[in-house]
Amino acid sequence: MYDFTVKDVGGNYVSLDKYRGHVLLIVNIASKCGLTATNYKELVELHDRFHDSKGLRILAFPCNQFGGQEPGTDEDVVCFAKKKNAHFDIFSKIKVNGEDASPLWKYLKREQGGTLGE
Repeated sequence: MYDFTVKDVGGNYVSLDKYRGHVLLIVNIASKCGLTATNYKELVELHDRFHDSKGLRILAFPCNQFGGQEPGTDEDVVCFAKKKNAHFDIFSKIKVNGEDASPLWKYLKREQGGTLGE
């Protein structure tokens, strides 16, 4: 997965190779999901607790494919995340399913298998 390059919410391309040697948690986020408050709280806690001590890096990818739960722009996502005190890395909105799915997410689902598959 370190061969992939993705776009962050600032529009910059980021090589995932920069995360080599870190513990990664790659997640899909949404601001309008019923679990958003709990999920953001827990992600912030994980980040704050393990970022420095264990090298944890949380890579958050917003997606609007699940019930329209992330309808805003990348800027909206950043504003929402700031309100939740999120300091983990947030990337540009992506699709995780279908033909237009992000190549990274296609790879992750293929490698993980199980319930994450198409």
